[in-house]
Amino acid sequence: MSLLELGYLSFPVLLLLVFLRAPIGLAMMICGLGGLYLATGSSNIILAKLKSETYSTFSSYSLTIIPMFLLMGQFATHSGMSSSLFKAAESWLGHRKGGVAMAAVGACAGFGAICGSSLATAATMSRVALPELRRYGYSGGFSTATLAAGGTLGILIPPSVILVIYAILTEQNIAKLFLAAFIPGILAAIGYMITISIYVRLNPGSAGTREPVPYAERMRALMDVWPVLLVFGLVVGGIYLGWFTPTEGAAVGAAGTGIIALISGNLTWKVFVDSMIQTAMSTAMIFFIVLGAGFYNSFLALSQLPQELSGWVVGQGFSPLVVLTLILLFYLVFGCLMDSLSMILLTIPIFFPVISVLDFGMSPEHVAIWFGILVLIVVEVGLITPPVGMNLFIINAMDRSTPMKETYKAVLWFVTSDIVRVILLVLFPSITLFLLAG
Repeated sequence: MSLLELGYLSFPVLLLLVFLRAPIGLAMMICGLGGLYLATGSSNIILAKLKSETYSTFSSYSLTIIPMFLLMGQFATHSGMSSSLFKAAESWLGHRKGGVAMAAVGACAGFGAICGSSLATAATMSRVALPELRRYGYSGGFSTATLAAGGTLGILIPPSVILVIYAILTEQNIAKLFLAAFIPGILAAIGYMITISIYVRLNPGSAGTREPVPYAERMRALMDVWPVLLVFGLVVGGIYLGWFTPTEGAAVGAAGTGIIALISGNLTWKVFVDSMIQTAMSTAMIFFIVLGAGFYNSFLALSQLPQELSGWVVGQGFSPLVVLTLILLFYLVFGCLMDSLSMILLTIPIFFPVISVLDFGMSPEHVAIWFGILVLIVVEVGLITPPVGMNLFIINAMDRSTPMKETYKAVLWFVTSDIVRVILLVLFPSITLFLLAG
């Protein structure tokens, strides 16, 4: 069996291991090391690879940004920022049709700007917003679908752990990727709010109303969100302006949210220890997936599969937009079955070389950034697409009284909004790249 055939065969083996519920990092490691052994017939290369790949992966300075952003998210979760964000958004939007749901989306967008994790955003904002949605007569399925969709903003609005991983894999500038994600993130929040507005008008019984809040109270609530603006501006603005590197920016963000949580009285010693433990657990999980992907990608590079696939696509004469569409459809389907980090680590080393050789009428750097944002959005859609959207299960676990099928029915409206947004960004790359024009 040729090396190329081994490369193709590794995919069904990998998917089989995933469907048998093997951890994705372990599945990729088994396929990578097994493929290397079959390709070379020597166990010595496996032992050598275990040593060299592990050292080269975990000695990478770029990866140190991940635990810092995760710790920032942990401190933000315990600092009370989520409550102040929701109260501010609710005070301005709550009296409108579907306003409390819109406020939940707006609060998710704000919390995503200091969290960087979709699941954490969905879980944290659900604890704050779900009781209020129920209090004002919002139906169970509509409430859970809104919070599941709003949670996806956690990985799109910078800073984003997934974007950091993409930047490392494709050797792109993290600051430029963060900047490029900003407008699509705002469009996502606006699209969700428009979806809510349409839904409550077509289903009047799905949402109640509340009295308007006096403007003085609205301004006080708005002033309470200054810590979020401060942390976001300091981290993202500081990185882009060159005040510090992305890793230093993540450390500043973690320290800033920690100080804010301490001043607010929410950062007790127990909370601090729990935050450290949760950060360590999440970091270990991510790093193990990164290591498994490193072994598997080494095998794929040896098999020449990415290069052969790129050459085959170019040789077929397909339109660049057709190739891009097929890749995005692949992400949409498999994003329903796998988590976003695993999808990025598994597929970017294969698909990125294909995209890089196609002519989209842009510079290679702009193509890489545009493609990264599109992939991030489509993977984000997978988080709320039935039957295996991870955010749906997170929200359902927090609201057992709502049948999952009700959440499925309502969330399809938000999936439609996401698909429309993807089409818009594919047809008009300048929307994504607008802030990079200068």
